[in-house]
Amino acid sequence: MTELTDAQLDRYARHIVLKDIGGAGQKKLLASHILIVGAGGIGCPAIQYLTAAGVGALTVIDDDVVSVSNLQRQVLFTEYDVGKPKVEVAKKRALEIDPDILINMVNQRLTAQHFFDDAAAFFAPFDAIIDGSDNYQTRLLVSDLSVRHKVPLVSAAIGQFQGQLGTFRGWELDKPCYRCFVGDAHDPNDCDNCSEVGVLGAMVGLIGSFAAMEAIRVVTGFGEDPAGKLQLFDGLTPSMRTMKLPKDPSCSTCGRSAD
Repeated sequence: MTELTDAQLDRYARHIVLKDIGGAGQKKLLASHILIVGAGGIGCPAIQYLTAAGVGALTVIDDDVVSVSNLQRQVLFTEYDVGKPKVEVAKKRALEIDPDILINMVNQRLTAQHFFDDAAAFFAPFDAIIDGSDNYQTRLLVSDLSVRHKVPLVSAAIGQFQGQLGTFRGWELDKPCYRCFVGDAHDPNDCDNCSEVGVLGAMVGLIGSFAAMEAIRVVTGFGEDPAGKLQLFDGLTPSMRTMKLPKDPSCSTCGRSAD
């Protein structure tokens, strides 16, 4: 790795003085490439904090445009952005934070058909994936691709006053994948709809920021390994608890039946 420049030493000084990150960890961040699925409530703070942290490259996938109802929780966007593609606005904001970051914005929905031929090439550069999508079909597809191409997955979800987050490395013998957690019984298009049940904007920011922290953990290796654990947040109480997730031996993605 190349040495940090004087400008980088100044910019990332608060990371570098952390003994569990230091200069070596900051170099890893500068060399890293992270995929973010969804530029919505979870994706917005994740993009902000990863860009500010010095991540070298981001790829963001989203096919939506900014609407007025997004502004309550999707903090990258303003009223002037309504009607614009989210990925285009997200790229502009990220470059305002760090002009040196490399940004690849994919203005389309992630589907199995899209990655049928080129999945291996597409996923090869990534050090981590953050999934903030809003339906099980996409979440399970991201999980399956994460396992197949051995890219650590940080999966985050929110609803009303609650949030959950887990890091998954399902290709490892003792670690579950996201499908081990949710199973195959869900309606693939089902997930809580914020427009119907509501969501506290600050809770979205909390979970999105937590997802960014976990992606940084994946890249730098600071602290304890969270893989196989689910973090549950209750904003009403408020409280946080950790649940250990078992690997499902019958999982169609990472269990014995998948061999």
